[in-house]
Amino acid sequence: MNNTFEEKSAGAVIYNLTTVIQNNKDYLSEIDGATGDGDHGVNMNKGFTMCRAQLEGNIGDIGLAAAADALGNTLLSEIGGSMGPLYGTFFIEMGENIYGKEQLGAGDFLEMLKAGLAGITSIVPTQLGDKTLLDVLIPSIGAFETALAAGDDFAGALAALKVAAAASREATKDMIAKVGRAATLGERSRGFYDAGATSCALILASMADTVLALLEQ
Repeated sequence: MNNTFEEKSAGAVIYNLTTVIQNNKDYLSEIDGATGDGDHGVNMNKGFTMCRAQLEGNIGDIGLAAAADALGNTLLSEIGGSMGPLYGTFFIEMGENIYGKEQLGAGDFLEMLKAGLAGITSIVPTQLGDKTLLDVLIPSIGAFETALAAGDDFAGALAALKVAAAASREATKDMIAKVGRAATLGERSRGFYDAGATSCALILASMADTVLALLEQ
């Protein structure tokens, strides 16, 4: 098991996300329909599928930074509502953070995720507990960082990130929505998963799986 992977051949980290979103588009819209507009899966699938077409056939030659930038810009320009700007900024900031790096280790991956998080928090006032994607993203990054601090290797920290993503997504079910359309439901928003938190958990798990595969090469 390696401790780093080549940035220039890691476009699959983003490409594989498109498959995950395509496979879960109906589920994401179903979740969103319980408390929102019901279009989260449709909108996400549109943007991710458009990016997939850009990457198709070039996946072995495009780096993670360029692929993340391509996805981010596609989401910004093609997805309506709040998710386009949020996820678009997330991927653009991650891509910019690793431009020029040849090898990516656990520390680089952590800083990349933190850059994406900082991008989101720079454009919305959302906080932990508001029942949004941040309720998955923040604890998942925290779990990855904690695992590294405890002496885990890259693979171990990725495993910790996946566990945290699943658990924190599950936790949103008992939260009351504080922002967006779901917030108008008040107490009635409790008992349902948050769509953004769910897509975030899927994205983080997919990224972790692909990076792990790259480390094994």
